[in-house]
Amino acid sequence: MIPDTKLGTAINPARASMSDSPEEIAKDVLAVGRINSVPTLLQVLCETTGMRFAAVARVTDRTWTACAVHDDINFGLIPGGQLDVNTTLCTEVRQSRVPIVIDKASSDPRYCNHHTPRFYNIESYVSVPIVLADGRYFGNLCAIDPAPAKVSDPRVVSMFNRFAELIAQNLENDAARNSAVSALLDERAASELREQFIAILGHDLRNPLAAVAMTGEVLLRKLTDPELMALASRIKTNARRMSALIDDVLDFARARLGGGIGIRMEEVHHLETALIAVVRELQDAQPARTITTDIRVQGRITCDIDRIQQLASNLLSNALAHGSAERPVTIRAATDSDELILSIWNDGEPIPEDSIDKIFAPFWRHSTSANRHGLGLGLHICSQIVRAHKGTIEVTSSRERGTEFTVRLPLNATNADSSAPSVIRS
Repeated sequence: MIPDTKLGTAINPARASMSDSPEEIAKDVLAVGRINSVPTLLQVLCETTGMRFAAVARVTDRTWTACAVHDDINFGLIPGGQLDVNTTLCTEVRQSRVPIVIDKASSDPRYCNHHTPRFYNIESYVSVPIVLADGRYFGNLCAIDPAPAKVSDPRVVSMFNRFAELIAQNLENDAARNSAVSALLDERAASELREQFIAILGHDLRNPLAAVAMTGEVLLRKLTDPELMALASRIKTNARRMSALIDDVLDFARARLGGGIGIRMEEVHHLETALIAVVRELQDAQPARTITTDIRVQGRITCDIDRIQQLASNLLSNALAHGSAERPVTIRAATDSDELILSIWNDGEPIPEDSIDKIFAPFWRHSTSANRHGLGLGLHICSQIVRAHKGTIEVTSSRERGTEFTVRLPLNATNADSSAPSVIRS
């Protein structure tokens, strides 16, 4: 026997075990069968050593399974065939991870009385470990013959070792290919699920919700009883809120699963009017709150007007939700030669310093505010709209100066940008 101590020290000592389920055994037999070079390797081993049986075996502490066989002595094994693992020397190789090499078992001082050579009536024997890169023991590359053979030559042992390494590498490559195919199938399934999800949000939920909102509107117009009118108003308000939540989730799904929020860029000459409409809508919804405006947008700007209204609405809603009810919320908008500057200010409890870096993350909500309605997607969607317009969004927050979000958008942005919007805090 010639132990290859160099090989033994080079192998990862981890002893991860493989499953002995019929499904896993069959999978590994097929994996070896897909390695086109294995039959040639086994034939070369036999021709070089003069041995007439060689095999790649999958070996665990409980099973020995042939995965590939070159048989010129009618030993009787085929791929998938099994031996009693306790009758083989492969178990000893598996435990030590050191090859066993025997020229002539009947005269070998260690193996002349060993049960394996006697059980199989063999004289020459070679078995080297097949170990994967992660330390898992796959099995053995082995060869036997009833006649003696000069196999203890270091060059022969080295050839067995190199072939075992080659088989291990091919098995790893096969597993990587299978993993890539599985990942591709998972991605396709996720894509189909995404399309179904967006379809449900965009049609199956929003359409009936629109009918509910319309019912509330009709009842509000026709009823005269104050209590019933209050109920109708509540129906209308909650339907509008649910619609806004669906819009947020839909935008989030498109941004995360579809590669970003889609925008339609066009030249806009009436942005000031569009922003004032947003303010009026929110003021009508919360008549007890005060919103002050300073909107002076001149000339044209290239943007998605609907998304800019959504941006302003989300920021204003956030300020109304988290700002002091006794102080006004202020919206300012102006243009200079290069950019549109939109800012929303509110007084009240500042954003905690340890939270300010999280405010644009999805599902984040202001933990210090008593008003925690919604999914926490509003500011995240704002950041995505700004990103799509190649702009920046900044936030400053302190007890003395209040909280202010400032958006800067180029007047003539034409293409979406994949870089994240910058966030400035203080």
